[in-house]
Amino acid sequence: MTMKKIITGLCMIILAGSVYSQKMTSNLFNEGQIKKRMKKAAYWQLDHPQFETRATDWTNGAFYSGLFAAYQTTKSTRIYKALYKMGETNDWQMGPSLHHADDHAVPQTYIDMYRLTGEEKMIQPYTKSVEKFMSTHYSETEGLGKIIDRSNGAIMFWCDALFMLPPALVKLGVTLKDDKYLALNDHLFKQTYDLLYNKEEHLYARDIGYLWDYPGVNPKKEVNGKKIFWGRGNGWVIGGLAKILTELPKDYNNRDFYVQNFKEMAKKVKELQQPDGLWRASLLDPDSYPGGEASGSGFYCYALAWGINNGILDRTEYLSTVQKAWVGLCELQHKNGMVGWVQPIGQDPKKNFSADSFRNYGTGAFLLAGSEVIKL
Repeated sequence: MTMKKIITGLCMIILAGSVYSQKMTSNLFNEGQIKKRMKKAAYWQLDHPQFETRATDWTNGAFYSGLFAAYQTTKSTRIYKALYKMGETNDWQMGPSLHHADDHAVPQTYIDMYRLTGEEKMIQPYTKSVEKFMSTHYSETEGLGKIIDRSNGAIMFWCDALFMLPPALVKLGVTLKDDKYLALNDHLFKQTYDLLYNKEEHLYARDIGYLWDYPGVNPKKEVNGKKIFWGRGNGWVIGGLAKILTELPKDYNNRDFYVQNFKEMAKKVKELQQPDGLWRASLLDPDSYPGGEASGSGFYCYALAWGINNGILDRTEYLSTVQKAWVGLCELQHKNGMVGWVQPIGQDPKKNFSADSFRNYGTGAFLLAGSEVIKL
């Protein structure tokens, strides 16, 4: 065989492989394939229930938020029944800590279900809880641990709280046509923003323990000397911003604040995406955390796709970022539907997860991502 024939043969093999790769990638964006992946992920997680301590905890808040998005996308009867059963099991109640943001996460789905059915039982308990929340003050008996600056009423002193309570308040306000809930959200969100948002990096510190200029705090650094910005924590934030902006009226007086925060974070997130399309557990030190993390990456994919779909982010600038993210996320999904490579519960970057690591909030983030990617 001549060298010319060998080279020609190799070129044909490479070309065939490239065409096959492109075909496989394009299949990931086929509407039917996206729905299939979403249903497999949802069904697998429903068959493997998992939460921290109770059915109303924050991990289920993220999962059921994604599950409701999956229902809207697929119209799966099984998913709808699971959502309804969850509410009935919980008596449509929030978690036990009235002033803890985490216990307001699951009620987001109660409000979504109420909008579908009009059944008052789905929204009345949470409405009463928020009214009580607004008329009482935080008490140490609720077991929240160390709260900084109680004088300003801060209850969201960790960045991921911005996914938990704010969307619930805004959903409630829009549903009941009562701006007092929106005003309360503005007040609480701005407190967390002022405390934790880094206006140079356009990312949120997880809590005051990761601030370099907070009195009495010893600065924590990554191996490369940079500040620690947790991948999943910032995923919660930008995901929460997308959910807030989905609800806020276009003419709402403080909407521009959320849009600006969303755009700033989106630009930074785009810059920090890794070659495999995913994001690392630590955003500014990716070399120390090889391998993408599913839950943070899922929220980023969801938020950026949502931004494109709603005209807040430029399609030509962000489309390839979202496409690479979805391809990367699909690589993390097992054949049985399980979404792997999810960092366990924590509050900072760690290397304690693998292909077999799953959590319900990781599945929720994957479902949210699929619900927006399918609209592109």
